[in-house]
Amino acid sequence: MAALADVINALETAYPPALAESWDAVGLVCGDPAEGVEKVLVCVDPVTATVDEAIEFGAQLIVAHHPLLLRGVHGVAADTPKGRLVHRLIRGGIALYCAHTNADSAAPGVSDALAQAIGLQVRGTLDPQAQHDGTGIGRIGELPAPEPFSAFVERVARALPRTEPGVLGAGDPDRLIRTVAVSGGAGDGYLAAVRETGVDAYVTADLRHHPALEHLEAGGPALVGVTHWASEWPWCEQASAVLRAAFAGNVEVHVSTLPTNPWTIRSSRENDR
Repeated sequence: MAALADVINALETAYPPALAESWDAVGLVCGDPAEGVEKVLVCVDPVTATVDEAIEFGAQLIVAHHPLLLRGVHGVAADTPKGRLVHRLIRGGIALYCAHTNADSAAPGVSDALAQAIGLQVRGTLDPQAQHDGTGIGRIGELPAPEPFSAFVERVARALPRTEPGVLGAGDPDRLIRTVAVSGGAGDGYLAAVRETGVDAYVTADLRHHPALEHLEAGGPALVGVTHWASEWPWCEQASAVLRAAFAGNVEVHVSTLPTNPWTIRSSRENDR
C-alpha cells in the first residue's frame, strides 16, 4: 500500500501542475493525503459510471483527466449531480485526483499517447510552452511510410476505441499522408498553427463546421475528427504506466474502458435509390 500523498507526488512529477492553464482546476478534489491507496482507477471522465466502476473495483483513488469542479462552486449539496458524486466518493473512501491541461502539456502527455496509438513517431510540439522546454499542446509526428488519406482515416479508427459517432475525414481520399499533427481533446483552436506546420493531416476532437470549412478553404491539411473521449483515452494507459512504475506491485491500477461519450446513438439516412 502507498500513501495517497506519494501517489500524488508521482502524478505531479509526470504532470507538473505548473503546466496547467490559468483557468484550469487540477489536483486533489477530495481525499486525505495521509490515507493509504491499494487500488487506483484511471479514466477520462469522473462521472456516475466511472464512480460506480471504482466502487466495484474497490479503488481508494480515481485519477481522471477531466476536472469534476472546473468552475467555482459555493457548495456540493447531494441534491446536485456533481455534489452527489462528491458525497458518493467520500462515503466510499475514494479520493479523486484530476490531471487536465497539465497532462495535455506534459512531455510525454495526452497528445503523445494519441500519437503513439496512431503509430506516429513524434518530431515536435504543435503549440510549445516557451517557459517549459519540450512541453506544450499537441504533437507533430510522422508515419513510417506515406499512405492514402482514406487508409489513414481507417488507421485512426482502428487505433482508438469504437464510438457511435465514429471517425470522420475531410480531404481528398487519395492524398498521401506522411506528416501528421495531433491534439487530444477539442483542437480546432489550433487550426491556424496546424496550417503553419505544413503537415499532411490533423487529428483532433470537437471540430466545428465553420472553422473546419474555413481551414479547408484556406488550403489547410486534411482533417480527421474523433470524439473527445476517444482522443484522450490513450492517456489513461500512459498515466497508469506512471503509477505502475512508481509503485510496482504495491498499487493495483485499472484503466476504465467505459465509453463516457455523451453520444450513444447514430443514425444515417441512406441515399434514395
